[in-house]
Amino acid sequence: MRRTLRLKSDEGGLAEAAAILSRGGLVAFPTETVYGLGADATNAEAVAGIYAAKERPSFNPLISHLDSLEAAQVQGLFDETARRLAEAFWPGPLTLVVPVAPTCTVSDLARAGLDSVGLRVPAHPLAHALLKATGRPVAAPSANRSGRVSPTDADHVLGDLDGRIDAVLDGGASDVGVESTIVACLGGSPRLLRPGGVPREAIEALIGQPLEGGHGGEENPLAPGMLASHYAPRAQVRLNATEIRPGEAALLFGTAPLRDEEQAKARLNLSENGDLQEAAAHLFSYLRRLDASGAETIAVAPVPEAGLGEAINDRLRRAAAQR
Repeated sequence: MRRTLRLKSDEGGLAEAAAILSRGGLVAFPTETVYGLGADATNAEAVAGIYAAKERPSFNPLISHLDSLEAAQVQGLFDETARRLAEAFWPGPLTLVVPVAPTCTVSDLARAGLDSVGLRVPAHPLAHALLKATGRPVAAPSANRSGRVSPTDADHVLGDLDGRIDAVLDGGASDVGVESTIVACLGGSPRLLRPGGVPREAIEALIGQPLEGGHGGEENPLAPGMLASHYAPRAQVRLNATEIRPGEAALLFGTAPLRDEEQAKARLNLSENGDLQEAAAHLFSYLRRLDASGAETIAVAPVPEAGLGEAINDRLRRAAAQR
């Protein structure tokens, strides 16, 4: 990739940033806390590019950013509590995890295969303008390589990601603050998944009840900044398969055939070209499709551990874990 563009925070820079996002590229942009690394949340291959650029070790669910509550309601189902929280604290550093709506366009990969979605309307004027110009949800974790300090200006972003992303929209130094508060509204009492920029007390005062705490443990995280979640299909998952057994579905990778592949109940190839970014983009949706075939077991061909292969295999191992 050529050197990363530094775009000005003017009309031309905003238009170029929105065009890059719309064609599946990666753009870092300021929010009220730190710079986020944005990709079109509806485009799984673009979302896979985030993981590749950040060298993120696993597919955590990502927050999707939108320009309004109305846009967010296309993606998620808001109960009365979620709607009141959004009306009170958006735009601002509050993320709401809600059930996916039938009209949801956020990709399986951005949601890490979950049936819920994390949504936020940021307060930074440049972020808001970019989201409005893009006209679709934008997934955006912090714009740094995983494990490094979060960036608060364009120079920080370029120090970590120059040549790995398409552009950074330079809005100057962002206000350094804590990350967004994450609250799950999934039926029953709302739960605080992560403390952040909106104090617990302010949320509890608004809804008139205490927030439940915690995220349900390692096997059921719902949001970014927590332990990695996993999509567990109904079918059993058999890893590093070299042959297909009767009645199994096959999840393939690359051109190497599996023995008795023709007897698979259903077959899908994560990437016939052996492209790990393409494989990451297909992972969750292909698991769902093979699960829907009715096969009792999904046999998975070996996937290399290099690059995004580490994250793909992490997810597959979680899906294959004893339940």
